[in-house]
Amino acid sequence: MRTDASILHADLDSFYASVEQRDDPGLRGRPVAVGGGVVLAASYEAKAHGVRTPMGGREARRLCPALVFVSPRMAAYTEASRAVFAIFHDTTPFVEGVSVDEAFLDVGGLRRIAGTPVEIAARLRRRVREEVGLPITVGVARTKHLAKVASAAGKPDGLLLVPPDGEEAFLHPLRVEKLWGVGPKTSAKLHGRGIHTVGDLAELGEELLVGMLGRATGRHLHALANNRDPRPVVVGRRRRSIGSQRALGWRPTTDAELDASLVALADRVTRRMRSAGRVGRTVTLRLRFDDAARITRSHSLPRATAHTSTVLDACRALLDGAMPLVAERGCTLIGISVGNLDDDAAVQLVLPFERGSGGSLDAAIDEVRERFGSSSVQRAVLLGRDTGMTVPMLSD
Repeated sequence: MRTDASILHADLDSFYASVEQRDDPGLRGRPVAVGGGVVLAASYEAKAHGVRTPMGGREARRLCPALVFVSPRMAAYTEASRAVFAIFHDTTPFVEGVSVDEAFLDVGGLRRIAGTPVEIAARLRRRVREEVGLPITVGVARTKHLAKVASAAGKPDGLLLVPPDGEEAFLHPLRVEKLWGVGPKTSAKLHGRGIHTVGDLAELGEELLVGMLGRATGRHLHALANNRDPRPVVVGRRRRSIGSQRALGWRPTTDAELDASLVALADRVTRRMRSAGRVGRTVTLRLRFDDAARITRSHSLPRATAHTSTVLDACRALLDGAMPLVAERGCTLIGISVGNLDDDAAVQLVLPFERGSGGSLDAAIDEVRERFGSSSVQRAVLLGRDTGMTVPMLSD
């Protein structure tokens, strides 16, 4: 682990909502939600009233009667993300993108030519505000984990340094939910044992945590609570999976609507894979129920592929197995991903039927959509249906 606080975590504030407020002066200072039936993003003015993602539109309006809903503009968010990442890469060659609105930056070797990490962070924030027109918060620390926690604590539109001699004083009073990787289930287990702060967690032995949470999670949280995180900022790491999801809202959904959503998602994901030159073996289905509980189901294909029909067939089989739960508990979100990715040039293994009309048809459809737009060619089952939005994603 390094000795100086020279890792930055830069995170745009309420990204989608901030872009809308930037482009429409009439929205500035007002509670804004991006979306419609479901809140995709909320401004800080809306968050002050309890509006959160992925809250339903009716509940959001109940909490904040003055809430202004705006339709998402994915092209505008993609353009803004690219402009911000250009500033990141102009700041340092060591940039690790996390999502379209956040990244880690290593500025450890820039002190002589660019100043201290805090000075670099302040200059980065100023450039993003002046050149892109968006607020951004930056956490500065010795490790990636502390930098990310610092940026969360510094929001909105802030800059927070965690000095090496003040790390435990900053980290240990925080609630365990602030640790990277602690979700609702893990936090419930910890609270049930009387563990509420990071300091409480740090006092436990690793073996006790492993017995409570499992080997991987227990060791991971024990290390973070005791401020051990040697992970470097990694440049050029390719994504391990490609996926997409769609919020369905809190209303009854028919089997036909679920299947149509699955068709649209499989089409979108495999098109992204082919565009990136990737193939994958593991197909995963994710569902969220009316009670906010989630499940995942996975299936490994015999060979890596980016063939739409092959991935769709696997998704349908997984959904069929989960339909009893959907019928009992309802479904508010459906998502799929394909993992165990590899380069399609390196994996010269294609299912026999993909060598014929199937694979060439996918390629022909991709070419038409590239020239005439993503909606120029549609599957018949999707005609007249809302297929959801294509959310911006980092280039692979």
